[in-house]
Amino acid sequence: MTQESPPAARRRPFTQVDVFTREPYRGNPLAVVVDAEGLTGEQMQRFANWTNLSETTFLLPPTQPGADYRVRIFTGSEELPFAGHPTLGSAHAWLQAGGHPRQEGVLVQECGAGLVRVKHDGVRLAFAAPPLTRSGPVDEPDLLRIAAGLGLPREALLDASWLVNGPQWIGVLLGSAEQVLAVRPDYAAMAGLTVGVIGPYPEGAAADFEVRTFIPGDAAAEDPVTGSFNAGAAQWLIRTGRASASYLASQGTVLGRNGRVHIDSEGDDVWVGGSAVTGIRGNVDL
Repeated sequence: MTQESPPAARRRPFTQVDVFTREPYRGNPLAVVVDAEGLTGEQMQRFANWTNLSETTFLLPPTQPGADYRVRIFTGSEELPFAGHPTLGSAHAWLQAGGHPRQEGVLVQECGAGLVRVKHDGVRLAFAAPPLTRSGPVDEPDLLRIAAGLGLPREALLDASWLVNGPQWIGVLLGSAEQVLAVRPDYAAMAGLTVGVIGPYPEGAAADFEVRTFIPGDAAAEDPVTGSFNAGAAQWLIRTGRASASYLASQGTVLGRNGRVHIDSEGDDVWVGGSAVTGIRGNVDL
C-alpha cells in the first residue's frame, strides 16, 4: 500500500507588516499569508513557528454573513481566537492586496472570537475592543508571583484585574511610567501567567501611559506592542476613572521600538488604533 504524497506547495502572496508605528521597523512585526486557501491548521502552525515572530496570520474568504475576510492567528505554538496587532496588520495587508470593504471606512474581520469591526481613515486603523470574557480581581497568590516576577514589592502593584479577550491577560497598574520602564522581568517567577503592566506619565508628556507585556515561555517573551492587552487595559482604566475617554499609550520603549496606541471611547465602543507600514512584499511557497 503506497502512501499519498502531500499536496505540492504553491506560491502565495506574502507580506510582513510593522504595526502601531509610522516608522518602519519601530513597531511590532506581523507576517501575513495573504491567500491561505487550502492550508490546514497544521501547515499554518508549522509556518508560524518558522517565522519566529510573535504572530503570523492567514487570510481566507469569510464564512459568516457581513464579514469582509476571515483571519486565523497563530503564535509560534498555538492558534489565538483574537489578537490586536494581528487584527490591524491583517486589515492593512488585506487593503493593500486590493480588498474593498462592504461599508466605506469600516472593515469587518471574522476571527475565532467572532466578528471584529476595524475602522480605517487612510492614516490609522482601529479595532473595536471585543468584550472581556473574564475580568475582575486577581487571586493574592498570583499577585505575589507577579510582584516577584516584576522585581517589585507587593504594595507597588496598585491594582490588578483579569483582562481576558482571547489572550489570558492579567493587567497590573503601577504608580508611574518610570516604574514600568525600570522593570527587569523574572520570567521563571511568572511562569504560566500572561502579564501586562501599565503606568501613567506626568501631565504634559508625549504619551499618557507606558505599557509593557510579558509572555513567559513565548519566543518573544516581551511583546513590542500589544493590541489585545491595550484593548483590555483601556476598558478597565476608563471604567474605573483612571484614564480619560481618549488617551495615547507608548509601548516597546525598552526594546528600541516606538509603538503608539491610540485609545478612543465612543459610546459603548472602545477603539484601539494605530498606524501600519509594510516592510516586506513577496511570495512564499506554502
